[in-house]
Amino acid sequence: MSKQRIKQLIKDRTDRDGLTETGIRGVRLFRATQAIPCVPAVYEPSVVAIVNGSKEAILDGHRYVYDNSHYLCCPMTMPVKAGTPTASVDNPLHGVFISLNLRVMTELALEMENVGGTLPMVKGDLRAQGIRLAKWDEGFTDALLRLLQLGANPTDVVVLGDVRLRELYYAILQGEAGMFARQAFASGNAIARSIAHVSSHLESPVSVDDMAARAGMSRAVFHRKFKQVTTMAPIQFVKSMRLNNAAMKIAGGMNVNEAAIGVGYVSPSQFSREFKRVYGQSPRQWSEAQQLPIGTI
Repeated sequence: MSKQRIKQLIKDRTDRDGLTETGIRGVRLFRATQAIPCVPAVYEPSVVAIVNGSKEAILDGHRYVYDNSHYLCCPMTMPVKAGTPTASVDNPLHGVFISLNLRVMTELALEMENVGGTLPMVKGDLRAQGIRLAKWDEGFTDALLRLLQLGANPTDVVVLGDVRLRELYYAILQGEAGMFARQAFASGNAIARSIAHVSSHLESPVSVDDMAARAGMSRAVFHRKFKQVTTMAPIQFVKSMRLNNAAMKIAGGMNVNEAAIGVGYVSPSQFSREFKRVYGQSPRQWSEAQQLPIGTI
């Protein structure tokens, strides 16, 4: 019943394709009425919940398809391909995108760790390709409904928005993806901090030695742990982040050279070679063929 009410709230408040602001910081509704194949994207720390239709994300060859039975949890910035391959006018995609605030999630994870003791080390638990699907449980559903109900009253949003969002974060940390997310935000996760730093400094030179030093690890240990968390080697991850960001900028109308420089490439020819190797088209061909709808996530 609660999920049906969430669905109706989202349908009533989305009158166009793309993202719709709710007034609650980091919480946006979305609608898609056309099929969009998976294209390069960058998922910031977030949860994406679908109430009608299905959505698809691909990370390093691993495919995740989710609908109103599972939500997607991505606690660290990840280079992905994402699309809405089944959306149509007759069966539109409706959902909600929730950014995960690093400070609040870390506070909650630490509070839970302090109350319950050190997080248990579950073998292979971080080996989840940076993304995990989790079932819509009662706690998540009720917290999401309470959060979205605020959107009808601006005063409620101002007074209760942060509290209700924190309640939803707690439900996520308590849910099926909770241990996975808690390990990303809890104390001592140097890999998560390294990913956050890289994602916000793509325009700067990056080396594995620098990343390892920032994480306080030897190069060999850092390389092994990084690959466990993301399934990608550090340099492969950085390259994917740069190319995906550039592809999104180009598809949004940015000049190819500006997009390349903006993600740290100093050689246009190197950028073109690597771009074509990954996407099978030159940046200019991509620019002509992949104009993304505004607000696509």
